[in-house]
Amino acid sequence: MSIDDLPPLREVIATHDLAAKKSLGQNFLLDLNLTAKIARLAGDLSGSDVLEIGPGPGGLTRGLLAEGARRVLAIEKDPRCMAALADIAAVYPGQLHAINGDALNVNPRDHLTPPIKIAANLPYNVGTELLVRWLTPPEWPPFWTSLTLMFQLEVAKRIVAAPGNKAYGRLALLAQWRTDARIVMELPPEAFSPPPKVNSAVVHLTALPAPRFPANPGTLNKVVAAAFNQRRKMLRSALKSVSPDIEDHLNTVGIKPTERGEQVELEAFCALARSLDAG
Repeated sequence: MSIDDLPPLREVIATHDLAAKKSLGQNFLLDLNLTAKIARLAGDLSGSDVLEIGPGPGGLTRGLLAEGARRVLAIEKDPRCMAALADIAAVYPGQLHAINGDALNVNPRDHLTPPIKIAANLPYNVGTELLVRWLTPPEWPPFWTSLTLMFQLEVAKRIVAAPGNKAYGRLALLAQWRTDARIVMELPPEAFSPPPKVNSAVVHLTALPAPRFPANPGTLNKVVAAAFNQRRKMLRSALKSVSPDIEDHLNTVGIKPTERGEQVELEAFCALARSLDAG
């Protein structure tokens, strides 16, 4: 498939000697049908700037631009990929700005104009850290309107997990407190080069205008972190470090002190955070 006048990705990789590096968490998605589909899963891009992390040889970058993104900021740690991204920029004048740098250290707001969407086949070694950063900004709503992100399937399931599921934990609560999150696509290892050892999935998260239930973010994060730090502990023990009167607070909001974190719904965790703040 050709979505533009640029060569196929295998040819791009060969031309620029872009063998994927395990140290950078690189697994390239080479099928332009799939990269275009992922771009479409991000929704209407025509009126938005898009942040992409880890574009590699530019497969998803090309999909985002072909689907009408107003502008794409691509942050790539691997300097070998910059020439391939420059080739794409030449075909889309003024629409692609590629930065050679670490996404953990670049402030995308310096380079983008709202509304902003984030779409990326995230490098496996920084994906979760970036997601947590995007879900826990100092102010809400965040600078982005939606996230369309590729993760290992196991991580994707942790983001959308419900109470009672072994995948349910801090990541699910952070995501579901402030966004609508759903898995929109699954991909087998053979879709990538080199093939990872696990399946992958695309998760789409839409920012809510306000958190689903009221709670102080710092208090909620402290409670949730303690509740899942030792998952097998009952909450009366797991949360002892949060408050010496934790059993009273649990009983006040209707959580049994003998329950474990994975049994407690988001709304109840938010109620507990409010109770703790109220003293």
